[in-house]
Amino acid sequence: MFQGFPPLKDKHIQWLERIEALRQSIWKEAGIFDFVQLSKYDLNVFNPQMLLSAVFFWNKETHAFKFPCGIVCPTLLDIVAITGLKPLGDRYLPNILEEEIPMTETLIFWDKKTYFAFVSAHHGEEGTPVTDFEHIAFLLYWLSACVFCTPSLQVPKYYYTLAQALHLKKKICLSKLLLASFYNCLDEAFKSLFRETGPRNLTGLL
Repeated sequence: MFQGFPPLKDKHIQWLERIEALRQSIWKEAGIFDFVQLSKYDLNVFNPQMLLSAVFFWNKETHAFKFPCGIVCPTLLDIVAITGLKPLGDRYLPNILEEEIPMTETLIFWDKKTYFAFVSAHHGEEGTPVTDFEHIAFLLYWLSACVFCTPSLQVPKYYYTLAQALHLKKKICLSKLLLASFYNCLDEAFKSLFRETGPRNLTGLL
């Protein structure tokens, strides 16, 4: 039921460090450099039973945990403190944000959807320049696997416009998007507890 981003793997780290060496200036300007650094560490060390117990206290109407000791609510400042993202920036509207770099003109292999296949298909050779297409592909993978943790364990086209916007140094308010995703994930987790078929893999930060 609970799903963090994929365990630390050599290919993941190698690709991240390759892109970082040549494109970190873009990450800093877009305000995601510190957040990307979290992808270097294995954050899958958690207690599933404790997380499951906490979900029982979640109230999707107030978006807060109602513990016996009082109400605890994840806030934007929590996201900022943990991720290093800024609380300000442009609102991300996927249906309005234009594809300044048309998806059809990129060299992204959409048939290689699983995380492992996607990394293998788009990881450039060491010693070669990082192209714009490779950078966008990396951001697509990072958003899918490390930020929003797609339940299918695949890289969807849905995040293309966001990856492109970050590549173009647009100051998207990723912290608010992340908080909204966290709320949605907790709502799904709470609802999933009472499914007749039992809990399922969730999208989002859990």
